[in-house]
Amino acid sequence: MMPDMDSHGFMANVVVFLTAAVLAVPLFRVLGLGAVLGYLVAGAAIGPSGIGLIENAQDILHFAELGVVLLLFVIGLELEPARLWSMRRAVFGVGGMQVGVTALVIGLIAIAFGTPAIAAGVVGLSLALSSTAFALQLLAEKNQLRTLHGQTSFSILLFQDIAVIPVLAIIPLLGTADAGDASAGPSALPVIGVVGGLVLGGRYLLRPVFRIIARARTKELFTAAALLLVLGIALLMQSIGLSMALGAFLAGVLLAGSEYRHQLEADIEPFKGLLLGLFFIAVGMSVDFGLIVAQPILVVVLTVSLLLVKLVILYGIGWIIGMNTESRRNLAFVLPQGGEFGFVIFGVATGAGVMAQPLADLLIVVVTISMALTPLLFAVNQRFLKRFSDISERPFDAIEPDEARVVIAGFGRVGQVVSRILRLREIGFTALEHSPDQVDMVRRFGNKIYYGDASRLDLLHAAGMDNAELFILAIDDVETSLHVAEIVREHFPNVKILARARNRQHVFDLMDLGIEHVWRETLLSSGDMARAALVEMGIDAANAAAVTEAFLAHDYEIVREQHKRHHDRPELLRFSKQAVANLEATLRADAAVAVAAEAAGGSDEGEAKPSP
Repeated sequence: MMPDMDSHGFMANVVVFLTAAVLAVPLFRVLGLGAVLGYLVAGAAIGPSGIGLIENAQDILHFAELGVVLLLFVIGLELEPARLWSMRRAVFGVGGMQVGVTALVIGLIAIAFGTPAIAAGVVGLSLALSSTAFALQLLAEKNQLRTLHGQTSFSILLFQDIAVIPVLAIIPLLGTADAGDASAGPSALPVIGVVGGLVLGGRYLLRPVFRIIARARTKELFTAAALLLVLGIALLMQSIGLSMALGAFLAGVLLAGSEYRHQLEADIEPFKGLLLGLFFIAVGMSVDFGLIVAQPILVVVLTVSLLLVKLVILYGIGWIIGMNTESRRNLAFVLPQGGEFGFVIFGVATGAGVMAQPLADLLIVVVTISMALTPLLFAVNQRFLKRFSDISERPFDAIEPDEARVVIAGFGRVGQVVSRILRLREIGFTALEHSPDQVDMVRRFGNKIYYGDASRLDLLHAAGMDNAELFILAIDDVETSLHVAEIVREHFPNVKILARARNRQHVFDLMDLGIEHVWRETLLSSGDMARAALVEMGIDAANAAAVTEAFLAHDYEIVREQHKRHHDRPELLRFSKQAVANLEATLRADAAVAVAAEAAGGSDEGEAKPSP
């Protein structure tokens, strides 16, 4: 619940939160530090240890945990039960290894410094957990959720959320306080009953209910039903001693295959974003600067030790499961922090008499600071350590001498399609790919591909560029693509280059290098989709194809003319507006001619219809 306050105080707090977020988040995004760190700094500034605009940090933190609940629901919507089942080895194998090893190491360190064994075990288990909200938000901001380290991070976080259940159940049994002083853990029968009821209800009840609500055609009602579903299940799970976030995740998984999945996600997304932002602000507000000032050396040593221990263990786990250097380094820098469930465990442990309150207060500060440092560490990893990482620890493949006429750089979704068509016509090619994960993946399907960096001149010579006729530049990263293009143009001027571009600016940059044959990666597929849309809307197939082809041809010409002006921004804008107007006028005129031709053909069966 939100803290008790009058309406004026509530509105004043809302204005303070929004102002802090609006000022801090854009600034930190511009600095390249991410939105999460912006929220944290904003919270620290307005909280009790800052300028004191907001005092009740813990109450707000409890309410804002709904943001984590909604985040887990949205993630669950992306995971159908079959896919979740296929992840069981990663979840329970890798996740179990991370929690077990980290808890053991931290627990032994705590015992070495005089912490009682039971309390040390609780400390180890609680600090082994990472922040689901922080880690997933950081991965989402960098579009890394579907990478190898992103999926591994998610598997570990999912196991941690599951592991919280038995931990919360066991702690009260270890305590010395009266049963009424500690939060009771969940008993088996209610857990089985509730989870079983959710599975059956999700399968046979939820979809018909949402079908009825959808027929009402009232968007607000559908949004209210989505929120009721998530919050209702979360509260139900909490009432039997389980994690609200885990309940929301389960609800999302049950609806993952529903026809309403995308609508549910769209309705929940705004609330999830706002509440997650509030959660990060509340975490920043909860930093106890008084304790930091009183024991600065101890706080710094404990925080750095926590981060280092988890970094080393996570990196080691990545090595054990066969991740490449870059992926395991990224994994280590995503999950080194303490987690929000640690706050819950500390509360239960102190209530049960397992842990002394001063120790819990100290660990809360350590966990909070570790969470606050994570976006900064993540940024350092992405910006600086990546430059020095030995991603080529796995040596580049030795390229076999070949008489291939074509060299392909980049074997992603574009390079693979080109290679398959070349293979159909028995045209030999040599393919280079810089991502070891991608190389290993495509090799499983029988593709012959070399792990190598196309910006390395020696590898280009080895790939046969001296005798090649064609170079396919299909690299996804814009900067790398341009760097490779420069090298090929300089050292192999007689080899024709066909290049893939991500966007119009990428096209201009490639054309600046003298590359004439450039394809924007989504242009042709978008044009084909537009043609199909015209046909579905009743336009004759031939006329739809003619309109699409005319648009694409005109767009090619516009790009060439825009390239001549792209260094002069005002002139580029003026020309582009005029070109769009001219294109629309031309297509309208062509459409009018086509309509007239159809009418003439329809009135005189003996005359052939003119081509559009």
